[in-house]
Amino acid sequence: VQVVQSGGGSVQAGGLVKLSCAVSGYRYSTYSITWLRQAPGKEREGVAVIGGDDSTFYINDVKGRFSVSRDNANNIVYLDMNNVQPEDTAMYFCAFSSQILNVKNIPPSYLFEVWGQGTQVTVSS
Repeated sequence: VQVVQSGGGSVQAGGLVKLSCAVSGYRYSTYSITWLRQAPGKEREGVAVIGGDDSTFYINDVKGRFSVSRDNANNIVYLDMNNVQPEDTAMYFCAFSSQILNVKNIPPSYLFEVWGQGTQVTVSS
């Protein structure tokens, strides 16, 4: 399985950013993708996840602003980030798991089998 990220960049506060996580080498569509971020000097945190059954979970800080969706035809999972704020500035990663179906929280990291390479999102005020 390979996971390749794209998107990100620099944006002004209030703008929108779209991140992509393309999955290859896995024949089923029932995989989960968790989006995590790490800001300088801070611990990595999970922000959103889509389960293998397309259930989703968001942390409170991004709920209502971020949306995760899946394109099964192209095996891509998206993270749409709306109304971004300077505190959203971080390196964003996606993490693949074949073991997670229904999600009610950010999964523990030991379930992540493959990681994307990361993409920087910088939000200026």
